[in-house]
Amino acid sequence: MLEPAPVPPGGGGASPPRAGGVSGGRSAAADGSGGLNLGLHVQDDEDRVLVNRELLGRQLGSRVAWMDQRHTARVQVVTREPGDGRTAEGECDALVGRRSGPRTPAIAVMVADCVPLLLATLDGGLVAAVHVGRQGLADGVVPATLATLAREGAAVPDLYAALGPSICGRCYEVPADLRAEVAAVVPAASGTTAWGTPALDIPAGVVAQLTAAGVRRVQRTAACTREDERFYSFRRDGVTGRFVGVVRPA
Repeated sequence: MLEPAPVPPGGGGASPPRAGGVSGGRSAAADGSGGLNLGLHVQDDEDRVLVNRELLGRQLGSRVAWMDQRHTARVQVVTREPGDGRTAEGECDALVGRRSGPRTPAIAVMVADCVPLLLATLDGGLVAAVHVGRQGLADGVVPATLATLAREGAAVPDLYAALGPSICGRCYEVPADLRAEVAAVVPAASGTTAWGTPALDIPAGVVAQLTAAGVRRVQRTAACTREDERFYSFRRDGVTGRFVGVVRPA
Protein backbone atom coordinates (compact mmCIF):
# COMPACT_ATOMS: atom_id res chain seq x y z
CA MET A 1 0.00 0.00 0.00
CA LEU A 2 2.87 2.41 0.70
CA GLU A 3 4.20 3.48 -2.67
CA PRO A 4 7.74 4.84 -2.35
CA ALA A 5 8.11 8.54 -3.00
CA PRO A 6 11.31 10.56 -3.17
CA VAL A 7 12.19 10.14 0.49
CA PRO A 8 15.09 11.48 2.53
CA PRO A 9 17.42 8.45 2.83
CA GLY A 10 17.92 9.06 6.53
CA GLY A 11 14.22 8.80 7.34
CA GLY A 12 11.59 6.28 6.31
CA GLY A 13 8.69 7.75 4.37
CA ALA A 14 6.23 7.38 1.52
CA SER A 15 3.38 8.95 -0.41
CA PRO A 16 0.61 6.33 -0.45
CA PRO A 17 -1.64 6.65 -3.53
CA ARG A 18 -5.41 6.87 -3.24
CA ALA A 19 -6.04 3.13 -3.60
CA GLY A 20 -5.87 0.58 -0.78
CA GLY A 21 -8.43 1.89 1.70
CA VAL A 22 -12.15 1.69 2.41
CA SER A 23 -13.51 5.07 1.24
CA GLY A 24 -16.16 5.25 -1.46
CA GLY A 25 -17.85 7.88 -3.58
CA ARG A 26 -15.62 10.78 -4.57
CA SER A 27 -12.94 9.46 -2.25
CA ALA A 28 -12.79 6.03 -3.89
CA ALA A 29 -9.78 4.89 -5.89
CA ALA A 30 -9.69 5.71 -9.59
CA ASP A 31 -10.94 2.21 -10.49
CA GLY A 32 -13.85 2.48 -8.04
CA SER A 33 -12.30 0.29 -5.36
CA GLY A 34 -11.79 1.48 -1.78
CA GLY A 35 -9.88 4.73 -1.50
CA LEU A 36 -7.27 5.58 1.10
CA ASN A 37 -8.69 9.00 1.95
CA LEU A 38 -6.99 10.32 5.09
CA GLY A 39 -8.80 13.65 5.40
CA LEU A 40 -11.63 14.12 7.88
CA HIS A 41 -12.80 17.37 6.26
CA VAL A 42 -13.73 16.26 2.72
CA GLN A 43 -17.32 14.95 3.02
CA ASP A 44 -16.20 11.35 3.54
CA ASP A 45 -17.62 9.05 6.21
CA GLU A 46 -15.61 9.68 9.38
CA ASP A 47 -15.53 6.03 10.41
CA ARG A 48 -14.06 5.07 7.04
CA VAL A 49 -11.40 7.78 7.34
CA LEU A 50 -10.44 6.50 10.78
CA VAL A 51 -10.13 2.98 9.37
CA ASN A 52 -7.86 4.35 6.64
CA ARG A 53 -5.71 6.12 9.22
CA GLU A 54 -5.46 2.88 11.19
CA LEU A 55 -4.42 1.03 8.03
CA LEU A 56 -1.71 3.61 7.41
CA GLY A 57 -0.44 3.29 10.96
CA ARG A 58 -0.26 -0.48 10.65
CA GLN A 59 1.75 -0.22 7.45
CA LEU A 60 4.16 2.20 9.09
CA GLY A 61 4.36 0.28 12.34
CA SER A 62 3.66 3.38 14.42
CA ARG A 63 1.04 5.96 15.29
CA VAL A 64 0.82 9.01 13.05
CA ALA A 65 0.87 12.66 14.13
CA TRP A 66 -1.54 14.82 12.11
CA MET A 67 -1.86 18.56 11.53
CA ASP A 68 -4.91 20.80 11.37
CA GLN A 69 -3.61 22.49 8.21
CA ARG A 70 -4.49 26.13 7.54
CA HIS A 71 -2.17 27.32 4.73
CA THR A 72 0.07 29.16 7.16
CA ALA A 73 3.80 29.29 7.96
CA ARG A 74 3.32 27.89 11.47
CA VAL A 75 5.62 25.04 12.53
CA GLN A 76 5.09 22.75 15.51
CA VAL A 77 7.47 20.29 17.14
CA VAL A 78 5.93 16.95 18.14
CA THR A 79 6.67 16.43 21.82
CA ARG A 80 4.18 13.72 22.76
CA GLU A 81 2.83 10.46 21.42
CA PRO A 82 -0.13 11.10 19.10
CA GLY A 83 -3.64 10.37 20.30
CA ASP A 84 -6.29 8.51 18.33
CA GLY A 85 -6.92 9.10 14.63
CA ARG A 86 -9.13 12.12 15.29
CA THR A 87 -6.44 14.04 17.15
CA ALA A 88 -4.32 16.74 15.50
CA GLU A 89 -1.17 18.27 16.94
CA GLY A 90 -2.58 21.76 16.41
CA GLU A 91 -3.19 24.37 13.73
CA CYS A 92 0.03 24.42 11.72
CA ASP A 93 1.43 23.51 8.32
CA ALA A 94 4.68 21.83 9.31
CA LEU A 95 5.52 19.22 11.91
CA VAL A 96 9.00 18.41 13.20
CA GLY A 97 9.61 15.04 14.82
CA ARG A 98 12.56 13.53 16.65
CA ARG A 99 13.62 9.96 17.34
CA SER A 100 12.23 9.00 20.74
CA GLY A 101 12.64 5.26 21.10
CA PRO A 102 10.48 2.38 19.88
CA ARG A 103 7.26 4.42 20.11
CA THR A 104 8.53 7.22 17.86
CA PRO A 105 5.54 8.45 15.81
CA ALA A 106 5.47 9.11 12.11
CA ILE A 107 4.43 12.59 10.98
CA ALA A 108 2.14 13.28 8.04
CA VAL A 109 1.16 16.09 5.69
CA MET A 110 -2.17 15.81 3.82
CA VAL A 111 -2.44 17.06 0.24
CA ALA A 112 -4.53 16.92 -2.90
CA ASP A 113 -2.40 19.20 -5.17
CA CYS A 114 -0.18 21.08 -2.69
CA VAL A 115 3.43 19.96 -2.24
CA PRO A 116 4.12 17.38 0.49
CA LEU A 117 7.69 18.23 1.50
CA LEU A 118 9.64 15.75 3.64
CA LEU A 119 12.93 16.64 5.33
CA ALA A 120 15.42 14.56 7.33
CA THR A 121 18.85 14.86 8.88
CA LEU A 122 21.67 12.58 7.73
CA ASP A 123 20.92 9.98 10.41
CA GLY A 124 17.16 10.36 10.17
CA GLY A 125 16.86 11.22 13.84
CA LEU A 126 15.16 14.53 13.09
CA VAL A 127 12.50 14.87 10.38
CA ALA A 128 9.82 17.26 9.15
CA ALA A 129 6.65 17.07 7.06
CA VAL A 130 5.56 20.33 5.43
CA HIS A 131 2.34 21.37 3.68
CA VAL A 132 3.30 23.82 0.92
CA GLY A 133 0.51 25.46 -1.04
CA ARG A 134 0.44 28.83 -2.75
CA GLN A 135 -0.13 30.80 0.46
CA GLY A 136 2.33 28.81 2.54
CA LEU A 137 5.01 29.19 -0.11
CA ALA A 138 4.61 32.96 -0.22
CA ASP A 139 4.36 33.26 3.57
CA GLY A 140 7.55 31.26 4.10
CA VAL A 141 6.58 27.89 5.57
CA VAL A 142 9.68 26.29 4.00
CA PRO A 143 12.26 28.68 5.54
CA ALA A 144 10.30 28.64 8.81
CA THR A 145 10.59 24.84 8.94
CA LEU A 146 14.30 24.96 8.13
CA ALA A 147 14.80 27.49 10.92
CA THR A 148 12.97 25.22 13.38
CA LEU A 149 15.08 22.23 12.33
CA ALA A 150 18.22 24.32 12.85
CA ARG A 151 17.08 25.29 16.35
CA GLU A 152 16.50 21.59 17.08
CA GLY A 153 20.10 20.85 16.09
CA ALA A 154 19.99 20.09 12.36
CA ALA A 155 22.70 21.29 9.99
CA VAL A 156 20.57 22.74 7.19
CA PRO A 157 23.10 22.14 4.35
CA ASP A 158 23.21 18.46 5.28
CA LEU A 159 19.46 17.90 5.21
CA TYR A 160 17.77 15.59 2.75
CA ALA A 161 14.65 17.07 1.11
CA ALA A 162 12.02 15.21 -0.92
CA LEU A 163 9.02 16.68 -2.76
CA GLY A 164 6.16 14.23 -3.24
CA PRO A 165 3.41 14.28 -5.91
CA SER A 166 1.72 17.66 -6.44
CA ILE A 167 0.16 19.72 -9.19
CA CYS A 168 2.78 20.83 -11.70
CA GLY A 169 3.40 24.27 -13.16
CA ARG A 170 1.86 23.23 -16.48
CA CYS A 171 -1.49 22.54 -14.82
CA TYR A 172 -1.89 25.05 -11.98
CA GLU A 173 -3.70 27.89 -13.74
CA VAL A 174 -4.19 31.11 -11.74
CA PRO A 175 -5.14 34.71 -12.53
CA ALA A 176 -2.27 36.86 -13.78
CA ASP A 177 -2.41 39.14 -10.74
CA LEU A 178 -2.12 36.17 -8.38
CA ARG A 179 0.89 34.83 -10.27
CA ALA A 180 2.50 38.26 -10.02
CA GLU A 181 1.75 38.47 -6.28
CA VAL A 182 3.42 35.14 -5.51
CA ALA A 183 6.28 35.65 -7.97
CA ALA A 184 7.13 38.95 -6.29
CA VAL A 185 8.09 36.88 -3.23
CA VAL A 186 9.24 33.65 -4.93
CA PRO A 187 10.21 34.41 -8.56
CA ALA A 188 10.83 30.75 -9.39
CA ALA A 189 7.14 29.99 -8.83
CA SER A 190 6.07 31.98 -11.90
CA GLY A 191 4.84 29.65 -14.63
CA THR A 192 2.72 29.16 -17.72
CA THR A 193 0.20 26.38 -18.30
CA ALA A 194 0.48 23.90 -21.14
CA TRP A 195 -2.29 25.91 -22.85
CA GLY A 196 -0.51 29.25 -22.49
CA THR A 197 -2.20 30.94 -19.51
CA PRO A 198 -0.68 32.25 -16.23
CA ALA A 199 0.28 29.54 -13.76
CA LEU A 200 2.15 28.89 -10.55
CA ASP A 201 4.84 26.26 -10.25
CA ILE A 202 4.81 25.53 -6.53
CA PRO A 203 7.37 22.68 -6.68
CA ALA A 204 9.84 24.96 -8.48
CA GLY A 205 9.30 27.60 -5.81
CA VAL A 206 9.94 25.06 -3.04
CA VAL A 207 13.15 23.86 -4.71
CA ALA A 208 14.31 27.47 -5.08
CA GLN A 209 13.72 28.20 -1.39
CA LEU A 210 15.53 25.04 -0.33
CA THR A 211 18.47 25.84 -2.58
CA ALA A 212 18.63 29.43 -1.35
CA ALA A 213 18.81 28.12 2.22
CA GLY A 214 21.75 25.90 1.33
CA VAL A 215 20.02 22.51 1.19
CA ARG A 216 22.11 20.45 -1.22
CA ARG A 217 20.21 17.15 -1.44
CA VAL A 218 16.82 17.73 -3.04
CA GLN A 219 14.71 15.06 -4.76
CA ARG A 220 11.49 15.74 -6.64
CA THR A 221 8.93 13.34 -8.09
CA ALA A 222 7.71 13.88 -11.64
CA ALA A 223 4.11 12.88 -10.77
CA CYS A 224 1.50 15.62 -11.26
CA THR A 225 -1.62 15.07 -9.18
CA ARG A 226 -3.95 16.69 -11.73
CA GLU A 227 -2.65 14.39 -14.48
CA ASP A 228 -2.11 11.19 -12.47
CA GLU A 229 -5.33 9.59 -11.21
CA ARG A 230 -3.44 7.44 -8.70
CA PHE A 231 -3.51 10.54 -6.47
CA TYR A 232 -6.31 12.77 -5.23
CA SER A 233 -6.52 16.18 -6.92
CA PHE A 234 -8.80 19.02 -5.90
CA ARG A 235 -8.11 20.84 -9.17
CA ARG A 236 -9.16 17.82 -11.21
CA ASP A 237 -12.08 16.51 -9.16
CA GLY A 238 -13.32 19.23 -6.79
CA VAL A 239 -14.65 17.45 -3.69
CA THR A 240 -12.21 14.59 -3.20
CA GLY A 241 -10.00 12.84 -0.67
CA ARG A 242 -6.52 13.58 0.64
CA PHE A 243 -3.37 11.49 0.43
CA VAL A 244 -0.27 12.07 2.50
CA GLY A 245 3.44 12.46 2.54
CA VAL A 246 4.58 10.68 5.68
CA VAL A 247 7.98 10.27 7.31
CA ARG A 248 9.15 8.56 10.50
CA PRO A 249 12.39 9.31 12.33
CA ALA A 250 14.87 6.47 11.89
